[in-house]
Amino acid sequence: MRFDSLAYVGMALLLAPLLQSVIHRTKAQFAGRRGRPWLQPYHDLAKLLRKGAVYSRTTTWVFRAGPIVGLAAVATALCLLPHGGTPALLGFSGDLILWVYLLGLGRFATAVAAVDTGSSFEGMGASREVAFAALAEPVLLLGLLALARQTGTLSLSGMIPSVSPDTWSRAGQPVLVLAAVALFVVLLVENARIPFDDPNTHLELTMIHEAMVLDHGGPDLALVQYGAALKLWALSALVVGITVPCRSGTPALDAAVFVLGMVLLAVVVGIIESTTARLRLLRVPQFLTGAGALAALALLLTLR
Repeated sequence: MRFDSLAYVGMALLLAPLLQSVIHRTKAQFAGRRGRPWLQPYHDLAKLLRKGAVYSRTTTWVFRAGPIVGLAAVATALCLLPHGGTPALLGFSGDLILWVYLLGLGRFATAVAAVDTGSSFEGMGASREVAFAALAEPVLLLGLLALARQTGTLSLSGMIPSVSPDTWSRAGQPVLVLAAVALFVVLLVENARIPFDDPNTHLELTMIHEAMVLDHGGPDLALVQYGAALKLWALSALVVGITVPCRSGTPALDAAVFVLGMVLLAVVVGIIESTTARLRLLRVPQFLTGAGALAALALLLTLR
């Protein structure tokens, strides 16, 4: 076990909620507001952990297990992902398949917990979430397979560190550009961001992710929110590892560039949410299909 890999995982567990603050502060700047405090996500989590949980009599153990399984799946996926050019804490050949399925397991746990409430409203949100996931998962897999073909390895620990500034300057540049764009679209849809979903909406007909967690409260809601922050960090780290590769050999410099890339990506997400509108539900499949076409093209270019 490498100390630097463990340090990156610890940094992710500690700083993941801060990415959401960067997004919110960016949106506040565009709206002419001051924005909430930087540490507000941590205060919210602490407040929820101090509260008690209330469970409906119609729910079963599936509802209570949903937040725990979802957080455990995302945390394990985080350990399989390399940060800053260093190998992952847990890595092996073919771990990219497990990484995708761990993200799917977290989503499945949240959706099943929503259906277990017996609420038609939460069931509507779960059905929309699963429908979007059926289109987003192939995009994620195609994008990762294109990178695997380009770098010659099926391990995330070998794939992402192999992407360097030299890789961008060689013939692999079109593949990396297409894969990065496709994975960025996956980042937005998987984290319920605009233009696919609005994490701040309270309009019943447009709620997707938030509709699935309406019955969660107290510590359970804290686990859901913290798991969402870790998921945002994990997918952001994947995009940053491809688009902002720093392989200087100096751990401190690589870590600084990585953190700067994560902050800049969060700013980009905030800008997108401030300047674009949410897509109509019927337009989302078309958008994801286009992202899948980009990922498929990236894979085809590696087969030349």
